Amino acid sequence: MKILILGAGAIGGYFGGRLLEKGEDVTFLVREKRANQLKKNGLIIKSIHGDVSLRATTIQAGAGDDYPFDIVFIATKAYHLSDAMEALNPFVRDYTIVVPLLNGVEHIEELYSYFSKDQVIGGLCFIESTLNEEGHIIQTSEKHELAFGEMSGKVTDRIKQLDELFSGTKATFRLSEHIQQDLWHKYLFITTISGITSLMRSPIGPIRDTLEGRTYIQQLFEEVRLTMEEARAPIAEGIVEKQMMIVEQLGAKMKSSMLRDIEKDNQIEADHLQGYLLLLAERSGVETPLLKLIYQHLKVYEKNHPF
Repeated sequence: MKILILGAGAIGGYFGGRLLEKGEDVTFLVREKRANQLKKNGLIIKSIHGDVSLRATTIQAGAGDDYPFDIVFIATKAYHLSDAMEALNPFVRDYTIVVPLLNGVEHIEELYSYFSKDQVIGGLCFIESTLNEEGHIIQTSEKHELAFGEMSGKVTDRIKQLDELFSGTKATFRLSEHIQQDLWHKYLFITTISGITSLMRSPIGPIRDTLEGRTYIQQLFEEVRLTMEEARAPIAEGIVEKQMMIVEQLGAKMKSSMLRDIEKDNQIEADHLQGYLLLLAERSGVETPLLKLIYQHLKVYEKNHPF
């Protein structure tokens, strides 16, 4: 099957690279600067799971290409989604499977309106990775998992085909029969961790390892959980306790991608993550004082860093 990955950064480059390493037919849709970088140096992954240097096939939006792909991964930030969908349009057919790897949930309806519910399946990933100044993908977490599945939860023939295609890759590709719940659970976790680390400008360790910091983490988890429950999101009972256990296992130097973006003076997903939850909270009358503080902090950062 022909695979197209929009983006060859820390997420798309990593999982696409692992598929390419396995021998799958992978093409990256990238901007000119990244295309030149990959042509010159190759796609380089430096990972605790094994380093690899690969030759990557790239295409660019608007170059006149118009040929189909069977699978399209969208590995971009939420604020680039509209441009991403337009760039992908020439390569998508009715049978193309669209797999978004964005954080949060707000993007799902936008994808449905541009493509279709039949084309879009659920997708998410768990990984700590970043690009260095040379464009190398630096992957440092034990977990490097990509989950995928039908939004209905059904194990369809096409999902079985994807599961077979992804098997044997040097990264975990997990077929999920509860992908909607997985999406909301990750949303709960990433909103909390990105919010608290960005607010305090600190890796998780110094926050978690004090009583006051741990209390703030717990409070934020609870505010987000209650908001999601009032919005009738399919989250599991006891999910906060489970996610606090995950927090305990995180390396002390772990930074959220949002914090890393702030440190680089990059654009952030404040509206897509914390902002969308605040809208849900306001609709149902849920009080979220810490979430509001974090969101205001992020909006001040954006105001001081116009993009």
